[in-house]
Amino acid sequence: MNPVLVSSNPSSIQTELLAVTAADTQTAKGPNAKPQPTLLSTDPALLAACAAVLSSGEFKAAANETLLLHAPAGIAARRLLIIGLGKADKLAPIALRNAAGTAVRFCKPRNLRDLVFALPTSEALDTAAAAQAAIEGAFIGDFDPDTYRSDRKDQSIASFTLIAPETDAIKAAVNAGFILGESQNFARTLVNEPGNKLTPTILGQRAAVMAHEVGLQCEVHSTEKLHELKMGAFWSVSQGSEEPPALIVLKYEPPVVPGKPAPKDGPVLGLVGKGITFDTGGISLKPGAEMDEMKYDMAGSAAMIGAMRAIALLKPNVRVISVVCSAENMPAGKAQKPGDVQTAMPFSDDEPGKTIEIINTDAEGRLVLADGLTYARQLGATHLIDAATLTGACVVALGTTNVGAFSNDAPPWEKFAAAAKTTGEKYWRLPLGEEYAEQIKSDIADIKNTGGRHGGAITAAEFLHVFAGETPWIHLDIAGLAWIEDTKPYIAKGPSGIAVRSLVEWVKSY
Repeated sequence: MNPVLVSSNPSSIQTELLAVTAADTQTAKGPNAKPQPTLLSTDPALLAACAAVLSSGEFKAAANETLLLHAPAGIAARRLLIIGLGKADKLAPIALRNAAGTAVRFCKPRNLRDLVFALPTSEALDTAAAAQAAIEGAFIGDFDPDTYRSDRKDQSIASFTLIAPETDAIKAAVNAGFILGESQNFARTLVNEPGNKLTPTILGQRAAVMAHEVGLQCEVHSTEKLHELKMGAFWSVSQGSEEPPALIVLKYEPPVVPGKPAPKDGPVLGLVGKGITFDTGGISLKPGAEMDEMKYDMAGSAAMIGAMRAIALLKPNVRVISVVCSAENMPAGKAQKPGDVQTAMPFSDDEPGKTIEIINTDAEGRLVLADGLTYARQLGATHLIDAATLTGACVVALGTTNVGAFSNDAPPWEKFAAAAKTTGEKYWRLPLGEEYAEQIKSDIADIKNTGGRHGGAITAAEFLHVFAGETPWIHLDIAGLAWIEDTKPYIAKGPSGIAVRSLVEWVKSY
């Protein structure tokens, strides 16, 4: 898709479809209060063309509600699509992101390939933030998961024209939206791949190609390196598979900019991702029903790889390291067994690695992350954040609305919470504590890899806390939001790319 920025009057642009937005400006409360849809535009011709239908009661301006007008009088566009943003007093950039996605997905099945989207006129919205969100939403809406259908028809949008002031701030916002939207879709493309098309080795290859394209440093290692680093926890997950593991390391160094201090003494942000390209559960085998979905057990790694792509292109003035630990979790004669004891990677030669009693081989994500967090610290990360489809318990607790979040330090979490408000992604911070840490104490080893049914998402986080140590750290359990079960007006069913934009905003805050 090619994003274009113009500042023309919307009514004068010739196009197959012009999308405009309306909000419900009704402030009265109570059962008799009726929606008051109001077009968010100052274009007299547009206001006149929409006046009758907006006053008819047919359109309420609810979020992502659509109404199509053919050959509207006084408008150069052949079609006019009105998209609702919801309540005017609650307008935020996420409404524009979803509206732009809705417009794109409205066009795709109708064989419309060129779309013009008029940014709303509203004092409640920051224009640059709204412009960036609209571009992001257009790219997110353009993605479809039907990659391997033999009768697949290319319905992608060729051009997306945004009508907004052509200021430097808006131009920068459009460019950022383009980078973030493409990077989120890159992550979604990885998550969408089936396990036979995206093994750990292939994930490493895909990451390396991307890194070369955008200027990241990249190293991809396998079994020999895991043994050299004494990554016993990571290796234990991969040992039952015919496919070798992949340890993927991406590094971003900010460019030298005259007048800006080099961040040599500043923080080094460590992004760690769980990359289980297929998860059978191992010897603790999962039920067969819906096991096919376990191809997306590498969504945490995809989020980190997608975020690193955007970071390389946006060039924030902070150093970033990403460590992705990728493996298949398979049952086989060489697979680890419940009751085994594994030794995690030591942080230094002066201390032994933590010993881990394996209670359930299906609690494998925390094992690969344990060594990933330790390695990120060893590489110099001063702040850590990890993302993983880690626990079903988090989905039970929070459903598919919020990502479960945990942190051992307030300032990094506050920065992340502020970043999430910018992106519109929802995270809910859950507790940590010694009482939960008690649940993962082992009688035979230092710790065990599950703490029982109660507080399962929290005890999993406490397990990771052991390997983050005193380093400021955030853990994101994205299990409930990595895959969208039902198509929405603004995004297709399938991989969501959750956390890519929030990770990038968090990095930029440093």
